[in-house]
Amino acid sequence: MGRRDFDIAFVGLKPGIHEYEYQINDKFFEAYQQQDFRNCKADIKLTLDKKNGFMLLKFEIGGAVEVTCDRCGSTVFPMNLWDEFNIVVKLVEEPDQMNASEEDPDVYYISRSESHLRIADWIYEFINLSIPMQTMCSEEQIGSEFCNKEALEMLKKLGSAPQNTENPIWKGLEKIKKNLDN
Repeated sequence: MGRRDFDIAFVGLKPGIHEYEYQINDKFFEAYQQQDFRNCKADIKLTLDKKNGFMLLKFEIGGAVEVTCDRCGSTVFPMNLWDEFNIVVKLVEEPDQMNASEEDPDVYYISRSESHLRIADWIYEFINLSIPMQTMCSEEQIGSEFCNKEALEMLKKLGSAPQNTENPIWKGLEKIKKNLDN
């Protein structure tokens, strides 16, 4: 799929709902910076509702990627993608000025003279936003075939080691507090 495959010629579209589907893989991300995931297999369903002077876009993200597990460091941890995002695209005379002053990230302005809607950057952004900041398996998944068993054993050993909870800084502060209380 080339970049043009993500351009929608909206000028000739009749008012109403139009649906588009895209299959995204790692090749899509080559035009962007290095990603924190691999083996992307995402399905994007875009519903475009064309109105007079604006369009309502709803992106439904589904599929899976492989991420690095924050718990054990496994680089093949599968993460399901499931999210949806909405954008309002308004046709205006001064889109750059309007976009600069718009505070709502779900509203975007394009020039009335535009004929195509470029959605590749939105797809890129929404797939990245579908991945949680912390990527690790649930408690029930610990030890699954995707886990780094050596790292889990090390964590278990470190977790069972006696912890010194006494902080020497507090000891000194407690002495000062006792003196102040007297």
